[in-house]
Amino acid sequence: MDYKKIADEISQKILSYSEDTSGWKVAKSTNDIVVSWKPSTEYSGNIYRGEGIIKEVPEKVIPFLYIDEHRKKWDKSLKFYSTLEHIDQDTLICRTITHSYGMGLISSREFVDLVHIRRYDGGVVTTNALIYIDYEKCPENSSNVRGFNYPTGYICSPLPENPAHSKLVVYIQTELGGLLPRSVVESALPSNVIGLITSVREGIKHF
Repeated sequence: MDYKKIADEISQKILSYSEDTSGWKVAKSTNDIVVSWKPSTEYSGNIYRGEGIIKEVPEKVIPFLYIDEHRKKWDKSLKFYSTLEHIDQDTLICRTITHSYGMGLISSREFVDLVHIRRYDGGVVTTNALIYIDYEKCPENSSNVRGFNYPTGYICSPLPENPAHSKLVVYIQTELGGLLPRSVVESALPSNVIGLITSVREGIKHF
């Protein structure tokens, strides 16, 4: 499998999502985090966009999101996270197992992520992932339900009015697998996105 080619294609898609401003509807919000959605063009579910401000520069925020030693400390939704392989300096394969969520309606899920870090002019840094990959070193097993994501990622950019802070935008398109009704998944994901951004903020503050 040509992981570098896949990473390049997904990077372009994540960037295109940031340029798509039409059709988004607010699903849930707090005082300073907004989660919007629209029908996905990749699969039969929705794409979710979460937006929030992080009090740190992008070059410090992005590594905090995917490096093992950081992710294990701040991400409360995970019970396991590990890098399986480094393809190159900016491309890696990670294995994640989540805790159950949605008040137990959604049991824990296992994901295998192809993650690629890309930098753009103006200090913008992105992570780009396509979890729907067949990785022979970590096959599916009966111990975990394997979930799949379609093009998913983070875009972190300096705030023009305060370059020491960043705007973090999260794009999620998740197929959780199993026999879950789509309505259960769609009702739980906006809260999950808010929890993710909140955890990033708390983690950066404390760690």
